[in-house]
Amino acid sequence: MAETGLAPARRMSWLPDRATLHIVMNVFQFAYAGNHVILRTALNMGISKLVFPAYRNIIALAVILPFAYFLEKKNRPALTTSFLMQFFLLAFVGITANQGFYLLGLDNTSPTLASATENAVPAVTFLMAAILRIEEVQLNRRDGIAKVVGTICSVAGALIITIYKGPIIFGPNSPLNQSQPSISLGDAEGKNWTLGCIGLIGHCICWSSWIVLQAPILKKYPAQLSLSSFTCFFAVLQFLAIAGLIERNSQAWLFHSRAELFCVLYSGVVVSGIGFSIQLWAVGKAGPVFVSAYLPLQTLLVAVMASLALGEKFYLGGVIGAVLIFVGLYLVVWGKNEEGKFAARKAVIPSVGESSSLTRNEKSSIFQPLLLTSSKS
Repeated sequence: MAETGLAPARRMSWLPDRATLHIVMNVFQFAYAGNHVILRTALNMGISKLVFPAYRNIIALAVILPFAYFLEKKNRPALTTSFLMQFFLLAFVGITANQGFYLLGLDNTSPTLASATENAVPAVTFLMAAILRIEEVQLNRRDGIAKVVGTICSVAGALIITIYKGPIIFGPNSPLNQSQPSISLGDAEGKNWTLGCIGLIGHCICWSSWIVLQAPILKKYPAQLSLSSFTCFFAVLQFLAIAGLIERNSQAWLFHSRAELFCVLYSGVVVSGIGFSIQLWAVGKAGPVFVSAYLPLQTLLVAVMASLALGEKFYLGGVIGAVLIFVGLYLVVWGKNEEGKFAARKAVIPSVGESSSLTRNEKSSIFQPLLLTSSKS
């Protein structure tokens, strides 16, 4: 599996591993940040929110499938009806509903807000896992307290973004501190701000649910590229079925400009195809905590790109909410890292009474699937 992501390392073998990781992750965040802006550009051009993800996932499937077929020939488990049903569910939650909610949210808010909201995914995942008792909450330790406080900060940030828009604090064509209504149900361009925020929260919930659902499936079906191919295949079928029923305009299925074609190709090839390989390689080299720590950089890059390319305005409520989400992200990531160190120290000289606790801690790996395969934005 690790072989799928070795290309960056081979091309930069003259650099130290740590430097290579940082360079690759910076390039990856720049590419992913561009995707937020490109998707918003595609929506502004009037591309269908149902047809776009269908084409995107067809392209992503074409990119991933050959690697899955040739690299996992020997370790791919036999297909069963149970596996196919689980793949179908993963596709619906992690790709179809996930991308649908994301496009709804992006269309009604902004690329920067969409990127900032995604930083809450680790905290929402931890909350779900704690409720389902997949993740243990140790309130008598610093790592447990950090994860709980981080989750509260992230949820609070998401709520503030949803219910409080606030005045414009920066805009390329707007004076600083321009007065706007503090509670907004729609922005000046006729978009529904609250609906967009609800869509972004739905996107985060679907993504987090996908992580939790993936964990037990990956134990039984460890061929991750093949799993991604199957879920992508079912997502294509779901998008085609939904778009076929709802999108009656035949013109929506056509590309009306090179710009629309570029948006679909970029999203399918660079983000869903190549981006998958880069994330897989980075997680294998440095772990999920390292990759998670780069999420705020993506949001910063999106803010700069969206301001320059789209003239995006920044609202006080969005900035406050984003800061709280960033704080929550780092608390959860720090807590997860400290939990790993604590488990490693216990594993050095495990006692009889600790063995069962270690077994339970090993099961808590819900963040790994998130960073191995990304179906987001």
